[in-house]
This record gives sequence, structure tokens and C-alpha cells, in this order.
Amino acid sequence: MTPHLLFLFAPAGQQADGRVMGAFVVQMLLIVGIVYFLLIRPKVQQEKKHRDRLAQLKPRDEVLTVGGIIGEIVHLKDDKVTIKSGESRLVIQRDRIAEVRTGTPPEGTAAS
Repeated sequence: MTPHLLFLFAPAGQQADGRVMGAFVVQMLLIVGIVYFLLIRPKVQQEKKHRDRLAQLKPRDEVLTVGGIIGEIVHLKDDKVTIKSGESRLVIQRDRIAEVRTGTPPEGTAAS
């Protein structure tokens, strides 16, 4: 917001002395800070975790695509991922993976 717009939100009927405007500016900064910490920052952190998970994909991981297809990763190449779902193999873009469900445990270990 520009400083000129802040005057439009100033309390009406009071003198425009420095204390009133100072209190108003502090209130606006608090509102912006609350919005940042409650809405913006968690979303950015969630997106960063998702990008990290996508970067760590490996064969045999089970994934859920944006379209709702659940499959097991067979092959990775740059931004393309080949998944096996049922009897079909699909090639999808890496960023179309909505969720990494689980990795299949190595043979010889018990799944808990």
C-alpha cells in the first residue's frame, strides 16, 4: 500500500496528529504480519516440502497423481516419470504428482 492510501483508512473525526497516524500504521503492520504468518508462510513451506519430496523420488515409490491415479514409479528421467498402475504404464510430468504415498520396502524386511 502506498502512504496516500493509508490516509483513506485513518479514523475519521479526529485530528491528524502523529500519534493517531502512528497507531494506525502499527495496526496495519500487525495485520499484514498476521496474514503473512497465518496464510502465506505456511503455504510457502508446504510447497518447498513438496518440491523436496519430488526431487527425492525413486523407483518403487507409490505416488498419487493430480488426476487421481495411484501407481508405482518404474522409471525417472528429468521431468518425466513413468508409473505402473494396474496393467498400464503411464508417462507423466514430475510436477503432476500430488503426493508420494510410500516406498515399497526392500525384499526381506517386514512392513510395519
